[in-house]
Amino acid sequence: MIIDSIENAKKYTSIHPLFAKAFEYIASVDLANIEIGKYEIDDGLLAIFSDKKGMTAAESIAKFECHNKNIDIQLCISGNETFGWKSRNNCTKLKGEYNPDKDVSFYEDAPDMFFQITNGQFVILFPEDVHAPMIAVNDNSIKKLVMKVRI
Repeated sequence: MIIDSIENAKKYTSIHPLFAKAFEYIASVDLANIEIGKYEIDDGLLAIFSDKKGMTAAESIAKFECHNKNIDIQLCISGNETFGWKSRNNCTKLKGEYNPDKDVSFYEDAPDMFFQITNGQFVILFPEDVHAPMIAVNDNSIKKLVMKVRI
């Protein structure tokens, strides 16, 4: 997992061949006014914009998730978003089967830690990062971008 501000995005372009394109796309769009929805940027690169009311920690942890085929770059456009996190290596309670169509596994484990990002900050979540996103205080709204980067 990596947590940083969008101003430092260029530091991470060498991690994956599509990261440079992902961060170039982020820099090229008007994040404040982009229409909510999904945009295919390139083969293996999908942008998902949302603006939703945040969840309680319990609601988000009920869907404690990770992915096998994609890396998430999750950027907070506006709001304050809290995440729960735990290494997949330390998770022991798989909840159901892996869903290959949605590229998601769920766990019943509890997060080891929580962290928060806000306007212009992002987190990169790799397949080993089990995460519970969209946690907000007082049901505040969170506008965000999730870039799905195929491994």
